[in-house]
Amino acid sequence: MEPVKEVEGRAYPFGMKNVDTDIIIPAKWLKTISRSGLGQGAFEALRKEPDNVFDDPRYAGAPIIVAGDNFGCGSSREHAAWALIDMGVTAVIAPSFSDIFSGNAFKNGILTVVLPQEAVDRLLEVAKTDTITIDLENQTVTTPFQDRFTFEIDPFRKACLLGGLDEIGLTIRSDDAIAAFERMDAARRPWLVPAAA
Repeated sequence: MEPVKEVEGRAYPFGMKNVDTDIIIPAKWLKTISRSGLGQGAFEALRKEPDNVFDDPRYAGAPIIVAGDNFGCGSSREHAAWALIDMGVTAVIAPSFSDIFSGNAFKNGILTVVLPQEAVDRLLEVAKTDTITIDLENQTVTTPFQDRFTFEIDPFRKACLLGGLDEIGLTIRSDDAIAAFERMDAARRPWLVPAAA
């Protein structure tokens, strides 16, 4: 997982409320266990509409989505996070998120930023013309117009995102402690140690 320290760039001024995971990635795309290629199916139903924000060249490759309340509700499909990553999104700003989506996003290296509706409304306006910067270390979202919004984040999630650590990375960081325990346990309970072939 890549570290997330600062996310800066254009943002999709999406704003839609109650976007469920079926809107993020339709069920027909769930037949794969591969994480690549899902960006093509991201927001597929919305992309059928003319002048949709996701196909607007002004926002092509934007790393941020500014969304509405209850983003990621519905089923628990992890493919929703995979689809966002595959389309280049590393942060979503919204007034609230589904707990399951927020967990899946975190485990896949996507920063979810909860801000009050007034701040989201302001960012939706700024996103139409200018960049947005999210500084995870200082927990701020800023704009070129001196807007500065602070957000809260669980300290464990913050540390993992800053360090680029998923469950595998966390386990590898504890490799020495795990090896020491295995040696101690083998000495204490030798009958559990497999015999050499």
